[in-house]
Amino acid sequence: MACTVLVHAKPPTETAGLATVLVTELPREAQETYRAIRKGGPFPYEKDGTVFGNRERLLPREDRGFYREYTVRTPGERTRGARRIVCGGPVPAEPKACYYTQDHYASFRMMVDRP
Repeated sequence: MACTVLVHAKPPTETAGLATVLVTELPREAQETYRAIRKGGPFPYEKDGTVFGNRERLLPREDRGFYREYTVRTPGERTRGARRIVCGGPVPAEPKACYYTQDHYASFRMMVDRP
């Protein structure tokens, strides 16, 4: 007896459909991570700066390698926790767009420097 399961991926969302958040409204640790991204590091976790695959398809569709993920420290957390910043662009220190997730990629908000 064989069982076949079809998995349907969500269609990609457009940037305009994502909520935004001012960088200054993010937790202090996220602001620190964002500053480190813009400076090109250093980063405290080995996985920081690695390619983010966008398998959830919540961010705009781009070629593999466009997005990179960075850990946002969570006070009191012994592991990397659930908070991340994902940035996209050909030059990691000069991202075209960055997104914040506090729930390990279940949702994203586009980061903006000013309203």
